[in-house]
Amino acid sequence: MKLILPSTLVYLSQLKDNNNREWFAINKSTFDKEQKNIKLFFKLIKEDLETVDNIEKMQVFRIYRDVRFSKDKTPYKSHFSAGFVRQKPQLRGGYYLHIEENNSFVGGGFWEPNKEDLLRIRKELSIDASELREIIGQKEFKNYFGTLQGEELKTAPRDFDKNHPDIDLIRKKQFLVTRQFTNEEVLSPNFANEIIARFKAMRPFFDYMSDVLSTDLNGISLY
Repeated sequence: MKLILPSTLVYLSQLKDNNNREWFAINKSTFDKEQKNIKLFFKLIKEDLETVDNIEKMQVFRIYRDVRFSKDKTPYKSHFSAGFVRQKPQLRGGYYLHIEENNSFVGGGFWEPNKEDLLRIRKELSIDASELREIIGQKEFKNYFGTLQGEELKTAPRDFDKNHPDIDLIRKKQFLVTRQFTNEEVLSPNFANEIIARFKAMRPFFDYMSDVLSTDLNGISLY
């Protein structure tokens, strides 16, 4: 059944308020049940997504936090999440689904592109950003995501003109889209369809980036 259960949000809220190993151990059976339910939901989302894109793999992220280098030493995440990776190397970009009380969202894009990919994107945008502008200017894209998000430099990257008309795109270090959902939306019978609709709306952006990152500046395929 493609539904998020109310008990899932209840459990995550309780975990957030009781984020310690003792409470988690006492309520381990509840965690096991909710994790089983959410993994099934994620699996069904992957199957739906595979009808509209080529997905290489799904990764369900663990509930346990890596606290080795963090000031926040709470041991558990207060959300369930999964990523869906497109078929590489030709297809780039990945879809992300995050379920958390009052903070559920879908997202996707390029979180930490390596320096070679980032330079390739910037060079492409410096030559012609009109195709990306058209994609992110589409009514559906703007209604779902607003605009491109992500960290950016305060000024132009090295060897790029700070007065370039597309410098707002060129100085980006990340290229991300997100869409928040209320608890009511998450628990609605139509939630799975809403997720897939948002993922489908991301695909033209992903396909553009894939074309850029799988070719050289002359448009010759690298694969």
